[in-house]
Amino acid sequence: MPTNCAAAGCATTYNKHINISFHRFPLDPKRRKEWVRLVRRKNFVPGKHTFLCSKHFEASCFDLTGQTRRLKMDAVPTIFDFCTHIKSMKLKSRNLLKKNNSCTPTGPSNLKSSISSQQVLLEHSYAFRNPMEAKKRIIKLEKEIASLRRKMKTCLQKERRATRRWIKAACLVKNLETNNALRKGTSEYILPAALNSLALEDFKILEQDQQEFSTEARWL
Repeated sequence: MPTNCAAAGCATTYNKHINISFHRFPLDPKRRKEWVRLVRRKNFVPGKHTFLCSKHFEASCFDLTGQTRRLKMDAVPTIFDFCTHIKSMKLKSRNLLKKNNSCTPTGPSNLKSSISSQQVLLEHSYAFRNPMEAKKRIIKLEKEIASLRRKMKTCLQKERRATRRWIKAACLVKNLETNNALRKGTSEYILPAALNSLALEDFKILEQDQQEFSTEARWL
């Protein structure tokens, strides 16, 4: 009969009046190794009478077709409160530091080592609550990246269309000036300086390049 839960920081104990079930570690080596990995306890080796309580499993992990609540064959524990466990460890470490500081004389070297120890404890107080939380965060970031890529693609398409319009307009103005349909120097007032400095032949080459690029983009 189980007595307590093997998960770090879990204080659940067996009580027949509470609707919490206890489940042994799987005998299958691969599944057993996966459970041990998810528990995240250093140098942890589960024994024959090592259990995890039902608090660490999602509702979809249970088979409720029979009279007793059983785990499905592919069930894995994913719900852990590692933050609480880390906080309790930090509290114990701080109490130990205080105890050591009260027993040893205070000096520059002792003060420096105490500060560095506290910094290490604070720097390593990060962790997702469970793998599912990390997975949800990754999926959210992937969606944001996909959305930004779509926006970037739309902006590039708008930029190419605007460039083509400017080149066509500039080519038309230069043609009209060449055929004396417009006064010489009209392009200086209509076109930007970057386009105005190009000759008519250059505009024709640019227009042809733009048409070829548009054809290639359609095929892609």
